[in-house]
Amino acid sequence: MLPDIKTPIPGPRSLELAARLRRHESRNVTYLGDHFPVFWERAEGATVWDVDGNRFLDLTSGFGVATAGYSRPGVARALGEQAAELSHGMGDVHPTELKVRVCEALSRVTFERWGLGHGKVILGNSGFEAVEAAVKTACLATKRARLIAFQGGYHGLGLGALAVTGLEDFRSPFRTQLADLAEFVPFPRRPDELPGIIRQVEALARRGDMGAILVEPIQGRGGEIVPPPGFLEGLRRVATKHGLLLIFDEIYTGLYRTGKLWACEHEKVYPDLICTGKALTGCLPVSACVGRAEVMDAWPVSSGEALHTSTFLGSPLGMRAVLEALDYWEEPGREAEVHDAEAVWCMALSPLQECPAVREIRGRGLLWGIELARKGAAGPLMERGLAEGLILLGGGPQGDVLTLSPSLVMAPEQISWTGKTLGKLLG
Repeated sequence: MLPDIKTPIPGPRSLELAARLRRHESRNVTYLGDHFPVFWERAEGATVWDVDGNRFLDLTSGFGVATAGYSRPGVARALGEQAAELSHGMGDVHPTELKVRVCEALSRVTFERWGLGHGKVILGNSGFEAVEAAVKTACLATKRARLIAFQGGYHGLGLGALAVTGLEDFRSPFRTQLADLAEFVPFPRRPDELPGIIRQVEALARRGDMGAILVEPIQGRGGEIVPPPGFLEGLRRVATKHGLLLIFDEIYTGLYRTGKLWACEHEKVYPDLICTGKALTGCLPVSACVGRAEVMDAWPVSSGEALHTSTFLGSPLGMRAVLEALDYWEEPGREAEVHDAEAVWCMALSPLQECPAVREIRGRGLLWGIELARKGAAGPLMERGLAEGLILLGGGPQGDVLTLSPSLVMAPEQISWTGKTLGKLLG
């Protein structure tokens, strides 16, 4: 189903809702411009309808959550059944069987899948909570508080996660509140940069105060940067040699976003701790930090009061959504399906490289970045894209990357139409 724009963008109902939101929401949260945003009403597959009846193709899959598509058949029924039976519980006091099954499943699709024994899990709600659980685990396991992280890395905006996020626009307003947890090194783009960066990482590891290396196997918010081969292997070697833990933030890149179940599987390099979220449910806020059992056992046995927990930990609705999503991702042939979609995206995006407004197109699987020749150009393209029926996101530290994180369920004709429409916008 292709876009169908029936009213000006934004339409009258969206404008009315924007005025109401402006009055009652913190002005820093939702960007409200003359031509932005539209207010969503419903979604199916890769298609979104707004409150004015306009139909869009979503090239973001809702920040990478709906990789399997919106309103996937069976999910609404499963969640309805769960809501009717049990919608809330006491996750760290009186858990449900669903929580047990989710922890077992997360071990199965990570450390057991990699032949590294079984994993143990700390559940959360938002992605940044998984990162903070990993950072705390590293401190307990190594008795060293600081980490090596990467410029351009995005790990969330809670104060703990922000302390290890390498994007200065997010950090600078809160610098006086942030703990000095991380040393930031460049994230490699080219093979010739790799040896020097690994040497920097090793020099920091030798100092003796670093407990972990935290990295996105492919940078997302930093501009969809695919590092050169050997990068993750180099980090693994340094971490093992100097007794650091290797933490992979796969909140965005996991669950077939980049063509493998986990992005680290492209290099066959595996972490001590992995963070996941977003497509882990495809619809509800659940995240997880999964670690090697011996690493996670650095946490003390609960004495009746958990040191790291939350009210909605192990929410029955969230756990049911995780199990439904993992059933989908573990179906045979899923990887081949993503590879087929990747080939169609390559064909659709390749002609855009000739556009004068484009500096580079890069990506893997269902994650692509179109780096633009002009800083700040992504924002205006997001607004112009809405008028053409495309929901887009901007990224990169300079606002010069158009981010595509589409759903797997987009049909070839939708992808082809998208490429031609992007060509029109970028021409």
